[in-house]
Amino acid sequence: MGRLVPAVTRALDILELFLDGDGTLSAPDIVRKLQLPRTTVHELVTTLAARSYIVQVPGQPGRYRLGVRPYQLGSRYAEQLDLAAEGQQVARSVAETCDETVHVAILEGTDVIYIAKVDSTHAVRMVSAAGRRLPAHCTSVGKMLLASLPQPELDARVPDGVDLVAMTPNSITEPTALREALAEIRQRGVAVESRESNPDVSCVAAPVRDRTGQVVAALSISVPMIRWSDERRVELEQLAAKGAVELSERLGHRSVA
Repeated sequence: MGRLVPAVTRALDILELFLDGDGTLSAPDIVRKLQLPRTTVHELVTTLAARSYIVQVPGQPGRYRLGVRPYQLGSRYAEQLDLAAEGQQVARSVAETCDETVHVAILEGTDVIYIAKVDSTHAVRMVSAAGRRLPAHCTSVGKMLLASLPQPELDARVPDGVDLVAMTPNSITEPTALREALAEIRQRGVAVESRESNPDVSCVAAPVRDRTGQVVAALSISVPMIRWSDERRVELEQLAAKGAVELSERLGHRSVA
């Protein structure tokens, strides 16, 4: 690994300061926050401003905000993102931690489509594949994605009076019962599915957001019932949420502390 260049590191430290607060800073603010010499800060700020990485705030002399260049770089990064490829990498990391099957899925109509999958190494594991389509209301990823829809859109996709297909005796088949389940998911922030798509498997799922904050996918962990328990469920809910946050950050989403 090569040597880090101190001047570049300091310039990046300055840019990252703009991620917090109201997004504006003065040179004295930077000196105080980074404990750098005033002359160094002045030179770095002048250079960043000359390259359009920061600009002066109109009507506020001496204060700066991010300029157009970081936006251009971020937009180019977003254009190059591949949700399936990023999802596969995060799914692999999560699977290595828990040694269970991990999926990433998207919503299409009232179905989910699995776009990434990493298997458990256990002999007893879930049989599935990327590209598979399942009814959303029967899966944890699907319920997570349905719960993230605006109410009018959810009502249009799952109108009252329709009979929902059952994959197992535990599947939800009534829109009213599904809406109640989705309301609980919105409150908890994670979804759980107990033998609703497979009589021998339970799953947990968490939402994946893009840089605008919109939910674009969900990440799930699937566990055979022989390894399922309330304690295990809580552990996997936390791990799924952590994995979903990591994938969201790869897509440009910035979590609010």
